[in-house]
Amino acid sequence: MAQTAPNYEERQEFWKPAVSQRQEVASADSADHVCERCGTDFIVGSRFCHVCGTDRHAELTRSGNRGVRAWFDFGALREALGQSSASLVTLFLGTACLIAAAVTGLLFTATTLLDWQAVQIWRIEWLLAAMAVFAAGVLLKRK
Repeated sequence: MAQTAPNYEERQEFWKPAVSQRQEVASADSADHVCERCGTDFIVGSRFCHVCGTDRHAELTRSGNRGVRAWFDFGALREALGQSSASLVTLFLGTACLIAAAVTGLLFTATTLLDWQAVQIWRIEWLLAAMAVFAAGVLLKRK
């Protein structure tokens, strides 16, 4: 009778699997049904492992967002920076204004004093626009 439950004296939580965790590497067909972190079987239709909480499809989402597409993922960037959508848009606009202020001096060459003053006024206008947009972004940021 003692052979039927060899690990009866071991204390386990009710949510842990009754069988020992798998040490061998799962085969290719059962890899989708076994947690890579702890080795337990997934419950049918579950998204997360019921033992360790690992996302079942985490590898698929991580491999799909690599490269250039990750930079254009607005939602992930917004969450990573901890800003609201409006605040993130103002951050992009302010950065664009700063770039425009820097490029203005490179594109337009000043041959006379009047041309030089015009270029400086354009730079000042771009910098003021950047300051206004950044101030709006600070006001729109989540608390």
